[in-house]
Amino acid sequence: MLYKKRLMTPGPTEVPPTVLAQGGQPIIHHRTPQFRKVLTEVVAGLKRIFNTENDTLVFPAAGTGGMESAIVNLCSPGDAILVAACGNFGNRWTNIAKAFGVESEHYEVDWGQAVDPKEIEKRLAANPKITAVFITLSETSTGVESDVQTIGAIVAKTSAVLVVDAISGMGAIPMKTDEWKVDVVVVGAQKGLMIPPGLAMVSISKKAWDLAKIAKLPKFYFSWEKSQKSMVAEALANTPYTPSVSLLMQLAESIRLIEEEGIEAIWERHAKMGAATRAAMEALGLKLFATGRPSNAVTSVRVPEGVDGGKLFKTVRDTYGITLAGGQGQVKGKIFRIGHLGYADDWDVISAVAAIERALLEQGYKVELGKGLAAAEKVLFG
Repeated sequence: MLYKKRLMTPGPTEVPPTVLAQGGQPIIHHRTPQFRKVLTEVVAGLKRIFNTENDTLVFPAAGTGGMESAIVNLCSPGDAILVAACGNFGNRWTNIAKAFGVESEHYEVDWGQAVDPKEIEKRLAANPKITAVFITLSETSTGVESDVQTIGAIVAKTSAVLVVDAISGMGAIPMKTDEWKVDVVVVGAQKGLMIPPGLAMVSISKKAWDLAKIAKLPKFYFSWEKSQKSMVAEALANTPYTPSVSLLMQLAESIRLIEEEGIEAIWERHAKMGAATRAAMEALGLKLFATGRPSNAVTSVRVPEGVDGGKLFKTVRDTYGITLAGGQGQVKGKIFRIGHLGYADDWDVISAVAAIERALLEQGYKVELGKGLAAAEKVLFG
């Protein structure tokens, strides 16, 4: 039987048709006024979505490139930095810093839990030499959301800057950059912003710029200073090196769609999809993996005893056409993850729940068909 293919991973996510269409338009030269006008409008739109008036830069890279830019532009050899991690991508901050010879103070909670703002406050008080705190808004490997608002208020009272990986969270869950006193926000394109992979975006506060001015790590392609100079040298924005022209044209259309729906309405849509997915899994007798502040961008579920997680994943994908995500690192084979962000709606959630019910039943797991669906529908349509 032919099934429509659905991509329900926490990234990359499905791309709206009008955004896809922009990728097929003829290439225009990146130094023309026509393209630079688009870039100028994209940066302005990103600031509105990020809820910031801070400088915002765009790099031709995946989200990890944006993370690396934050390390190399903010850090110096011998700096004291704090990484608060609740999963695989939080650990990436530490790994990038280590690659550049910066040893971080690593605070990691049990996977499935959220970092404790009080622990961050305690560590900052114990080491006033900490120059930067690195956290994750929505940890896709575990399905956990961090309390950025509380952490922002804590870090703002110190000389340290707060750097947030919002790669999978931006455009899906609340993120109020300026109001929450976040100094640097890193975002990737292929998640809540609904375009193909290949763009990293970074917003930078004055406090972060002050730290960047004295940072000593080497940087070239990811130099914030070079990028910002190009952005503001003339009336229309520019880039120091060749940008991803087609992706930026697609991002312009994606921003139009986001603003047409309204960012707060988008947050509400994701909250409802997240709640519905969690309710469905629990109704099927499955245990949620994220027990501390579950993210509305992705739901992580423990593979039940007696079920082959790899087979479950493959059945849902290859038989029913829905691609979910498996576990990473220490939870590989132990959990599966359902992405419901970006260009996702109620019917994507319903389809995923139905496919999971059938795949579980095929492995002999005792499940009442329709029970998860009923729970999801009660949240979505009740």
